[in-house]
Amino acid sequence: MSHSAEPIPMTARRSGPLKGEAKVPGDKSISHRALILGALSVGETHITGLLEGQDVLDTAKAMQAFGAQVERLGTGEWKVNGVGVGGFAEPEGVIDCGNSGTGVRLIMGAMATTPVTATFTGDASLSRRPMGRVTDPLELFGCEVTAREGKRLPVTIKGAAEPVPVRYKTPVASAQIKSAVLLAGLNAPGETVVIESEPTRDHTERMLAGFGATITTEVTDEGRVITLKGRPELVPQPVAVPRDPSSAAFPVAAALIVPGSEIRVPGVSRNPTRDGLYVTLLEMGADITFENPREEGGEPVADLLVRHGPLKGVTVPPERAASMIDEFPILSVIAAFAEGTTLMQGVHELRVKESDRIAAMVAGLRANGASVEDTDDTMTVHGTGGLSGGATAITHLDHRIAMSFLIGGLASEQPISVDDGSPIATSFPDFLPLMTGLGGQIG
Repeated sequence: MSHSAEPIPMTARRSGPLKGEAKVPGDKSISHRALILGALSVGETHITGLLEGQDVLDTAKAMQAFGAQVERLGTGEWKVNGVGVGGFAEPEGVIDCGNSGTGVRLIMGAMATTPVTATFTGDASLSRRPMGRVTDPLELFGCEVTAREGKRLPVTIKGAAEPVPVRYKTPVASAQIKSAVLLAGLNAPGETVVIESEPTRDHTERMLAGFGATITTEVTDEGRVITLKGRPELVPQPVAVPRDPSSAAFPVAAALIVPGSEIRVPGVSRNPTRDGLYVTLLEMGADITFENPREEGGEPVADLLVRHGPLKGVTVPPERAASMIDEFPILSVIAAFAEGTTLMQGVHELRVKESDRIAAMVAGLRANGASVEDTDDTMTVHGTGGLSGGATAITHLDHRIAMSFLIGGLASEQPISVDDGSPIATSFPDFLPLMTGLGGQIG
C-alpha cells in the first residue's frame, strides 16, 4: 500500500472471527526521534524496529539533507552517522515532510538553533495545519521564521546564530511543541525549560537522557517542569523501537467488536503517557490481557491478548486526552459497538490534526447509522451495540480516519467504504495485509 496522488477507495465487509498474531509496526513517535537524535549525535546510532511508513522515511530523508548519513540495513534496521549538536549543514533543497506533523515540527526544532536556513513544505493536508504553535516558541531562541498566511507551510527558518535558552510554558497539551522546544534547546547555552500543565508523551525526554543529555523532570505547582542543559555531546545509542500502541489500536479494536475473535499483539509500548486508550477500553469491559511485561529501548512493553466481548459506554475525562489523542477516532467506532453512551472530553486538539478529526468522525459515523453529537471540546457516541453501515466515509487525507472506518466495517451490518485509503501508508503500510491475514474482509 503506497500513498498515492490518485485516491484508492477501499471497502470493509462483515467478517468472521479474527484469529492470529498482529505484528504491528514500530512506534512512529519513537522512530522519528531515533532518526533525529541519531543525526544530532557524534558517531553511529543503530536502530531496529523502525517504522518504515512514509512519514518516517521523510524524516530520514530530511536528516540526510542536513548532513547526516542515514542507511537502511534491512527490514526495520537502520544506521545513522550523526553530525553532532549544532552540526547540521544547510540543505540544498526544500525539506518535504509529506503528511507528518510530528516530523516537520520536531525537525524545525532541531535546526532552529543552528545558523543554517531551511524551507519546509508538506502535502495538502499538512499545509493546512497550524505551525505557529511551534514556530512562535522557536523564535524566542533567536531564529527568524517566514510562513504563509496563518503561519502555515511552506515555512522558512533562518536558524539562530547566537541562540539563547528559553523558559516556555506550553499553551496546549502537545508533545510536538514540547519536543520542538527541547530539541532547539540542545544547541542553546544554559538551561532550556519547558512547563506542561498536563503531561504529554515523554519519548523525547526518555530518549534525550538515553543519548546522554542532562535532563530532569519535576512536578511543581506550575505543572510538569522539564529542564534541559544545553550543548551536550550526544552519545550514539542502540535504539530498539517498540511496536506502536496507536497502530495496535486498530487490530485490537477489530478483535473487540468482531464476534468470536481472539488475537495476540506482541511487543506493544505501554508507556503511561500513551496508554489512555487501553485504560479506557478496560473501563468499558474489554477483554484485554497484558502478558510478559518488560522493558525494551527504555520503554515499557507487553504482549496483548485480546478477545471479543460485551462493551459498555464510559466517560473519558479531559485529563486523559493527551495520552490517547490519536486514538479517539477508533475509540468512537468502538463506542458505537458498545451499549450506552460514551462521552469523550478534552478533545479540541483533534480539530487541528491531519483533518478536523471530530467533524470527520461525526459525519462518517452518522452516515453509517450511529447517533453522535459534538461540541468544540467533546464528542458523544450513543452506542447501540453495532453500526448499520452502508455508506462511504470521507477521510480528508487522514490515515486514522480511513483505518477507523475500515475497522468498523468488519463488524457492521452492511459494508463501510472510505473514499481514499492511500494515506494509510504514512503510518501503517502493512495495515491491509495484516488485517486480511487475521481474517478481515477489506479490499
